[in-house]
Amino acid sequence: MQALIQVLTALPDRDAALSLARELVEARLAACVQIVDPMTSVYRWEGQMHEDRETLCVMKTPEDRLDALVERIRARHPYDTPEISSVPCSFTDDRYLGWAVAETR
Repeated sequence: MQALIQVLTALPDRDAALSLARELVEARLAACVQIVDPMTSVYRWEGQMHEDRETLCVMKTPEDRLDALVERIRARHPYDTPEISSVPCSFTDDRYLGWAVAETR
């Protein structure tokens, strides 16, 4: 059976995160998107330190949908250099995994 992948990206605000989440679930690229808001990111960009409020999206998808999901995130993301990272799940309950596969078909 396939593995579940969690994909992470941060967006500038809740509205942008909700818009992306709805699009990804509607397109069956993600079975679920969890939105964590607010979050504070501390980072260096173009030689300057930044501390910004952002919204985290945690997207769940079967491994065979990862490339299509990443492609859509890149196309829609408002940042020039967005974080898009995936975390393979070493364990996913069979019922949840079956649901995630069914919802992305």
